[in-house]
Amino acid sequence: MKICIIISDFYPEISKLLLEGTLKKLKKYNLKKYRICKVSGSFEIPTVVSALINKYDGFIVLGCIIKGKTPHFNFICSAVFDSLSRLSIEYKKPLGNGILTCNNKKQAIERANPQKKNKGGSAVEAMISVLKTIQDA
Repeated sequence: MKICIIISDFYPEISKLLLEGTLKKLKKYNLKKYRICKVSGSFEIPTVVSALINKYDGFIVLGCIIKGKTPHFNFICSAVFDSLSRLSIEYKKPLGNGILTCNNKKQAIERANPQKKNKGGSAVEAMISVLKTIQDA
């Protein structure tokens, strides 16, 4: 099984925690064939998934979008999640979504932290469960 991890590095501290949780969970499942692709922001993630969709069995996407004082948060979240959902369904590729949408940085750090919410690890589990379901069908 070949996995592609695409991570936004817009908030490096948060990205580092998400990736740490993801890699620990991949190790737990003995998944060693993966590639890490870094992008500048979450908005760029769907483009990379689209470009690599036929080269991998599954994707794990990691990033963080923090709500600010303008509606920009809503536009970015909608565009990213709609695009990722469409790609996953259209190409029947499992996609573990570890893109956090938070009200503030403190909230994001708690969700990213592998010792707390571990949303990076949760994204791995989601991707694996969908992949197994597809393979068993």
